[in-house]
Amino acid sequence: MYKGLTRALGALLALVGLYSLLGFLVVPGVALRVANQQLAQYATVPAHLQRVEFNPFSLELTLWGLQLGEPGKEQVGFERLYANLALDSAWTGALHLQAIELDKPRNEVLFAKDGTLNLTQLFKLPPSQPKPDEPPSDPFPLRIGSIKLTGGYLHFEDQRPSEPIEFLYDDMNLELKNLSTLPDDNADMTLVALSPNGGRIDWSGTLSLAPIASQGTLKVTDAKMKLFWPYVRDAVPLVLEDGVVNLDTHYTLNLSKQTELLLDNTSVKVAPFAIKAPDGRPLVRLANLQVSETSIDLAKQRVTVGKVRSEKLETWAALEKDGQLDWQKLFASQPTKATPKQKAEPAAAEPAKDQQAANAPSKPWQVLLKDVQLRNYQVHLADRSQPEPVALDVGPLNIDLQGYDSLNQSPFTLKLDTGVGKQGKLQADGEVNLAPVTAKLNVSTRDIDLRVAQAYISPYIRLELRSGMLASDLKVDLKGTEPLAFTVAGKAQVNQLHTLDTIKGRDFVKWQQVNVDGLSYVHGDALAIDKVTLMQPYARFIINEDRTTSVDDLLIPQPAGAAASSPAKANQAAASKPLGIHIGQIDIKDGSANFADLTLTPNFATAIQQLNGQIGTIDNRKPTPAKVDVKGKVDRYAPVTIKGALNPFNPLASLDIATSFKRVELTTLTPYSGKFAGFRIRKGRLNLDLHYLITNGQLKAENKVVVEQLQLGEKVDSPDAVDLPIRLAIALLKDTQGRISIELPVTGDLNNPQFSVMPIVWQTLRNLVLRAAQAPFKFIGGLISGGSSQDLGTVAFAPGSSELSGEAQAALNKLAAALKERPELRLEIEGTSAQSSDGPLIAQQRLEREYQATWYKILQRRGDKVPANASMLQVDDSDKPAMLEGIYRTRLKQQPPAEWEQLSREQRTAKLREAVIKSWAESTALLRTLGQERASSIKDYLVDKGKLEDDRVYFIDTSLGQAEPDGRVITPMHLDAE
Repeated sequence: MYKGLTRALGALLALVGLYSLLGFLVVPGVALRVANQQLAQYATVPAHLQRVEFNPFSLELTLWGLQLGEPGKEQVGFERLYANLALDSAWTGALHLQAIELDKPRNEVLFAKDGTLNLTQLFKLPPSQPKPDEPPSDPFPLRIGSIKLTGGYLHFEDQRPSEPIEFLYDDMNLELKNLSTLPDDNADMTLVALSPNGGRIDWSGTLSLAPIASQGTLKVTDAKMKLFWPYVRDAVPLVLEDGVVNLDTHYTLNLSKQTELLLDNTSVKVAPFAIKAPDGRPLVRLANLQVSETSIDLAKQRVTVGKVRSEKLETWAALEKDGQLDWQKLFASQPTKATPKQKAEPAAAEPAKDQQAANAPSKPWQVLLKDVQLRNYQVHLADRSQPEPVALDVGPLNIDLQGYDSLNQSPFTLKLDTGVGKQGKLQADGEVNLAPVTAKLNVSTRDIDLRVAQAYISPYIRLELRSGMLASDLKVDLKGTEPLAFTVAGKAQVNQLHTLDTIKGRDFVKWQQVNVDGLSYVHGDALAIDKVTLMQPYARFIINEDRTTSVDDLLIPQPAGAAASSPAKANQAAASKPLGIHIGQIDIKDGSANFADLTLTPNFATAIQQLNGQIGTIDNRKPTPAKVDVKGKVDRYAPVTIKGALNPFNPLASLDIATSFKRVELTTLTPYSGKFAGFRIRKGRLNLDLHYLITNGQLKAENKVVVEQLQLGEKVDSPDAVDLPIRLAIALLKDTQGRISIELPVTGDLNNPQFSVMPIVWQTLRNLVLRAAQAPFKFIGGLISGGSSQDLGTVAFAPGSSELSGEAQAALNKLAAALKERPELRLEIEGTSAQSSDGPLIAQQRLEREYQATWYKILQRRGDKVPANASMLQVDDSDKPAMLEGIYRTRLKQQPPAEWEQLSREQRTAKLREAVIKSWAESTALLRTLGQERASSIKDYLVDKGKLEDDRVYFIDTSLGQAEPDGRVITPMHLDAE
């Protein structure tokens, strides 16, 4: 028995030894050789397994040093793979591995340009034989107590995108506990993956293989977006400059019936983030974006975002010349990738109900945003569609949004607070609905720079907006968009508006402030304003050098086709109800205006200041005229008032306006007087009272003009000056107080297109001046004789005489009285004589004086007594022939003709006297002397009898005229102004 036991033990030991030999040495060696042979046969790259270890007693298998690929460029490999088979696998009906350990696994996942994956090219396997379809079977029963992966290495590279993608995780650790393919078994899983670039993945939870299900948490830390951005860039042409993502979420996945995925308690953080366009211009820069308290339910197609917090986003957008946004054009420029053609007629074999199901609209996703806060955003807007590009910066922009539902089951609240431009502010808050589009918002603006509108008005009007600030408090109620319907109510204010005429570079319209209170606008129906207050308004009206006005020049002609391009719309607009306009009151405070006429040299300009007053209710749907009561001053000192009533929408129906200008300095009118009268104005004031009454197009106007103390200055050369004695006309019109009073009534039918007020006023005034200047003596004669047309401008003298007749004296009395009524007139007397009538008589008078002078000298030589002067002597006719001989020789400076020696004494004396008389009758000096004596007679009478100041009567150079048929000689007089 001892021997039998000994043999049994020996056999057992031999078996154990053989088993150990086979397990520890033979099996690993054979397995290593077979494995390497198979690798050499089927691997397409160098492949090698270094060592195999097997413990036949503990059933532990260890593989060492698997390498697939070129040395140093291994694509798949590991340092150690350990597996421990549990003995209960023999009776439990399931393969049970107590533990699997994988140390330093290495994997290269490489997609080539053509889309091939390197892992699929590592082995060339024999083609598999087709197998008949088999019903799905249960998975192979497998239980693994523990799986550990330590020090893993994963290198991923994809050459398919336009820019290759490459990332690396060089420290991956995975642990699975109780992994099983048995139903309803769950394994605990933990994964940690680290990247040398700083990224990290933490994944923990449970995993079930039958059915496939998992739940747990996933956390991605500091993931660089540039690692996967080429996938995005190939879809949209956006270049990533910077981007880091952090993700933390709890998830639940179940594939038992359909794909059910729920992400809850999800938070995503993107900070920082920046993208640009392919041409290098920036598009978006973001400092921080945090999304938290978020859930995504794939089965319900619902995304619920609890909180969104974002700070310091900066973005750029521009409207290009073709009317498209640069973002829109950017995405449109992305080429469409070719898709493989579908296989032949797949739809032909598709059942009809499947086709209908495919065409049925899919269930829309629902996105809920509970609380969104965006802070310190900056939006750079540009409009390049205009001839002058427009740039507008919006920010810092702060937005709060609560209760947003993409399916529009309820309105959401919106609050916006932003800067606009350099100093503008915009605030809005209220409720918004998207389907249908409605909104109720409170909108408030402050210091919005209106110059941003410059580029939009420049194509239509030559006006430069130098400054302008908009402020408003409005309630906006958007009721719909198709058709557009909304109301606006509140108040608005425009401060520091300043516009310039870009042609001349001068102020056009400006004001310090305009307040619009009680604003109510109903789109397409009515605009109502309770009160408009104009603070320091100013307007300029200019007549340019080419006689166009500043208003006409501002409007830029538009192509005719622009207005006629849509006749249907034009007819529709014409047939639509006109907008009702109601303005309760307009207040003007400290207004001013300027008028300039650049056609004159020097340029004419006048100003109206201190305009204050009111304009009453204006309503285009009611015929009641608005009351007007405005007061101001012209050139600071001259008061002006405008009172009455008018209907600005139909002034021809009813207008009753009285305007009064007092003490307007006429020196401002010098350019007009220089151009049209040929004189500057040195001094004077104007009082003007205008009353215009219009009833159903019928005009009745009264124009009263009073000019005080008008004095003309120096003469001005002007081709447009009227050929009239302006100074004289002014002196004729002036009364003793230095005033010129003129009444110019005008009546007519304004409905007649040929009727114009100003030509009538100008023609009436011109006729008055012309009548006074052309017949001044008749004009002043009417002042004395009650409108009689007696001409007081001439005095008739008897031939050779300077004595005034009784008729002449009566006329001079009237003239003196008239001149006293016009103190600025002066009288000019033109002494006149006529040779035909005056010559023979003044020659006889001259010969008689020569007789007296000669006889006076003879008496002196004889020593006789003589009177005081020769004119007192009486010369006897018998002495005259002897003296005539000497007078002839002295006057004619020659001897009498020799043939006269044969004549008798009487005949010779007659011949001598005839020659002397003829010589003196033709003497211009004697004729001028007579003319001067006649002028003196007139002046002496006016001064002595008419009591006229002698300095108002002037002599002008005498003249030789023609005698009247009855022999009288007319001496003309002229009027002039001082």
